[in-house]
Amino acid sequence: MRFAALALIAGLSASSAIAAPCGGNFADFIAAIKIEAQQNGVSAAEADRFFRGITQDPKVLKADRAQGIFRKTFTDFSRSLISQNRLDSGKANAAKHADLFARAQAEYGVPPGILLAFWAFETDFGAFQGDFNTANALATLSHDCRRPDLFQPQLLAAVTLWQKGMFDPATTTGAWAGEIGMVQMLPADILNRGVDGDGDGAVSLKTSVADAILSGAAMLRDLGWRKDEPWLQEVTLPPALPWEKTGLRTQLTGPEWAAMGVKPRQGTLANLPASILLPEGHKGPAFIAYPNYSTLFNWNQSFVYVTTAAYFANRLNGAPVFTPGTPDPQLSLEDTKTLQQKLQTRGYDVGGIDGILGTNTREAVRQEQRRLGLPADAWPTLELLGLL
Repeated sequence: MRFAALALIAGLSASSAIAAPCGGNFADFIAAIKIEAQQNGVSAAEADRFFRGITQDPKVLKADRAQGIFRKTFTDFSRSLISQNRLDSGKANAAKHADLFARAQAEYGVPPGILLAFWAFETDFGAFQGDFNTANALATLSHDCRRPDLFQPQLLAAVTLWQKGMFDPATTTGAWAGEIGMVQMLPADILNRGVDGDGDGAVSLKTSVADAILSGAAMLRDLGWRKDEPWLQEVTLPPALPWEKTGLRTQLTGPEWAAMGVKPRQGTLANLPASILLPEGHKGPAFIAYPNYSTLFNWNQSFVYVTTAAYFANRLNGAPVFTPGTPDPQLSLEDTKTLQQKLQTRGYDVGGIDGILGTNTREAVRQEQRRLGLPADAWPTLELLGLL
């Protein structure tokens, strides 16, 4: 199953400024986007052929508005994704495609575990790549006024892929948000980072493992992946750690964290800038995150997804099951919305009253915890809600 939220990828396309108005009559929107395609060098006849038959898909908008799985805690989310079957399949695919993963690491600096993690979570190693018509999905999201600046360039990129014989608006399918193939890449990324890994003269992320893995590696490299550096380690923490120093906004080197009593569960702490992650507060699991961890947010914006993918890569490398600890229970959906409303009233930008514990909400929680003399670990509790 596809669990990922929309990947917000840098360098979408070199198209002109968005011209097609969002909202309103869908036929008028298609007429406007066809004109924009022509401004990018597509003939009127080609534009007519590509957009003929494209329709709105209400199921796409429903999926876009309902990503409730990201309300799960890290422990629950990771346990739902990391099954023994996935671990076994990951190790089997690592062995089966060892030469391919060695090539990806040599040419792009991305290790097998990270690529296997995204391949597993995005499509279960290619088993389910999504059954939404991609052209309809991109047109629907381009017409919708929530994020037209993101999706309209992707729709135009799909036209270019079609011109190259790499896309069929009638038959190409993928995820609800327009991603295609085994590692789920958007059309502009296929144009800019697609790799013909099997040497057949075409880039096919849907049918070629070599194309998919090497294209994914190329994209991560372009997004800032640093060769031969770690991404995440489980750690144990001293009881007196200054909790306000945890979170992605604070970085110290591995040795500096070690001097404060932070210890890796395996190996040694790297001498790199690093942050302490507490997905469920100071009573729950704890990790140290290096620069490569932050790179993964360019693939997916969800904190629990990225942390789970990074941890799954570690498991494939032999890491033990993380220690869950005894975290305070997660607030209910309604309590989280109430918390966000209270924080917003106090002047914090929480990114919307959606009941999802995103980066802005976590940081606001941390600031209020500090003010109230609570452990500033960014994990909201009923005690905090009551005090607010």
